[in-house]
Amino acid sequence: MARVPLRCRLRLGGQGGRDHRVRACPCRLDPRVVGVSVGHGNTFIGVSLKMYLGHEETREWAQAVVDIARTDPGVRDGRTTVVILPTFVSLEAALQIAVGTPVQVGAQNLYWQDRGAFTGEVSGKTLDELGCRYVEIGHAERRSLFGEDAETVARKVEAARRNGLIPILCVGETERGDIDQAITASLGQLGSALALLSAPIEEIVVAYEPVWAIGAQTPAEPAHVRAVCRALRAAVFGDSRIGGGTVIYGGSAGPGVLADLGNDADGVFLGRFAHDPEALRGILVEGDSREHASP
Repeated sequence: MARVPLRCRLRLGGQGGRDHRVRACPCRLDPRVVGVSVGHGNTFIGVSLKMYLGHEETREWAQAVVDIARTDPGVRDGRTTVVILPTFVSLEAALQIAVGTPVQVGAQNLYWQDRGAFTGEVSGKTLDELGCRYVEIGHAERRSLFGEDAETVARKVEAARRNGLIPILCVGETERGDIDQAITASLGQLGSALALLSAPIEEIVVAYEPVWAIGAQTPAEPAHVRAVCRALRAAVFGDSRIGGGTVIYGGSAGPGVLADLGNDADGVFLGRFAHDPEALRGILVEGDSREHASP
């Protein structure tokens, strides 16, 4: 399964915390020439808890996820990347639970400034200091409920880059339409999100989440998702500002979606479905089967 490999990378330190961040290798060799393995494993599985679980519930859930991940062959061997996104107040607890494990931890949001009189906000600088590796940006709920526009999203992507965080950038059309409309909307959001970068970004995860499919009974049709993900992958691969990229699907993702995506996407972004750790175990098993079936 192809990633978007543009720069040589070194994996530093242990797992589960800031020391595990993937750094760009100073040699900047092209892995397509030298055969360097880059980016994540074969499958990326992200889970956002949104605001569904309390602090103690989050601790119990994170521990259960870590225990499951430790026994999964794909996660253990580095072929599957698992990222969990708890609420701000539970980040430190989740990070402590994940230390020394294959599970990565990220935040659901950040502010675009690094410090200042911004009551109630959390900066990328603070998230990096805590040990976060990922941060979600541009989710449909942030756009619709909190008025985050294209400029806000772009400022946050730049803040993530500046602080060494990997953005999980959510894009997707609002209304259900044809594939061409979905591709146009998603590529437009990707382009605008990168518009304020002051330097190349080492890595980005692009989550295709059609807004009309979020919370729906069933995900978008496989042919629709695969076509949009192929277009997003081509855009990420062709952008010289991006060092490495991953394209995943969210929007009522659940059992069977990984198989339906084939090699056109690198994984899934899960919501309430994965708030049951055993349900997440099932997705990891699907990921293992998918990897073994890949050429």
